[in-house]
Amino acid sequence: MEKIVKTEAEWRAQLGDEQYRVTREGGTECAFTGALWDDHRDGVFHCVCCDLPLFDSRTKFESGTGWPSFFDPAQNGHVVSREDLSYGMRRVEVLCARCDAHLGHVFPDGPKPTGLRYCINSAALDFHPRAN
Repeated sequence: MEKIVKTEAEWRAQLGDEQYRVTREGGTECAFTGALWDDHRDGVFHCVCCDLPLFDSRTKFESGTGWPSFFDPAQNGHVVSREDLSYGMRRVEVLCARCDAHLGHVFPDGPKPTGLRYCINSAALDFHPRAN
């Protein structure tokens, strides 16, 4: 997959303030405030920065955390991870594989079949309804 690289100015021109803070600066939106945390429509959640399909609504579940939660990415290789030691914690950060947008974190307390909980910021996602 070819990487998308833009300057800070290009990202700022493309994204809203909250989208930029979350995806380019590694921020986190407050729980239960994002537009998609309680969204139950059928479709695919894409990267707000580069439109790569990231998560399918069929893998979304109610985690009670206040962020959109998924047990698996939409396609292998579209989400990458790296260790995050910020805020005195050891977590696993998840990023868009194409543009390195910060999406959120993944935790080992999700449902079967993966046992994973991808805890994702709404500001990092753009919802596309499934075509019938």
